[in-house]
Amino acid sequence: MNHKKTINVLFVADIIGKPGFETTQEFLPKLKDKFSIDFCIANGENGANGKGLTESIAKRYFDLGIDVVTGGNHSWTNAGFRNFLNLSKRVLRPHNYPHEAPGSGTAVFELPGGFKVGIINLQGRTFMYPIECPFKTALEEIERIRQKTNIIIVDMHAEASAEKIALAWYLDGKVSAVIGTHTHVQTADERILPKGTAYITDAGMTGPHDTVIGMDVETAIKRFLYQIPERYIVGKGNNRLCGVVIEIDSENGRAVKIQRINVP
Repeated sequence: MNHKKTINVLFVADIIGKPGFETTQEFLPKLKDKFSIDFCIANGENGANGKGLTESIAKRYFDLGIDVVTGGNHSWTNAGFRNFLNLSKRVLRPHNYPHEAPGSGTAVFELPGGFKVGIINLQGRTFMYPIECPFKTALEEIERIRQKTNIIIVDMHAEASAEKIALAWYLDGKVSAVIGTHTHVQTADERILPKGTAYITDAGMTGPHDTVIGMDVETAIKRFLYQIPERYIVGKGNNRLCGVVIEIDSENGRAVKIQRINVP
């Protein structure tokens, strides 16, 4: 019988292309050792040249020690990847897309020692696609997962800070953590809400930070100056791994601690 009172979960923020992979490869083993990580989640929707994901890259993430990869609005960018979404429960896409969409937005994983961790991937609607309500969709799925485990992590992939914050308050006490992704800029508002849900508006990004949210600076400036589409080019310089470590009570699923990560 396992008597461990808490588990440690590492969430690696949006991994951007090759620089993000190399940064994760360098720092992930050190972080897992330093924080005695039991389970690792990473948002990987920008793994393929900064936009979308492929089967081969996803499998390379698994080889690094990432347990599950969450997605977002770029989960659909590479059409060839959609079949892999149907095949692997270790790669998720937002759960509140129509159920006919490829893949799944939720999964439960069993850890060594018998602990189970539930993951729900959601996408916001403000300034994004008018898909199904993330609030109602989450609540329905939480009820199902809680029959298996009280430890539930939500990746809320959304543009609007207010939408992420509102969801966290809505789910306070029902999930262990709500982690915001998508905007690629790490916020300094990590906290534990009154009923035990850990929260951060955006975990940031993993990859080149001397850029415009991962994009080559000159390319990004041209897009704003001339309002003409420019092909997305992953930038270079100042590679960093961002994310959060969450300590969770293994019995009641409440967060004990949340700590921002931004290395080196």
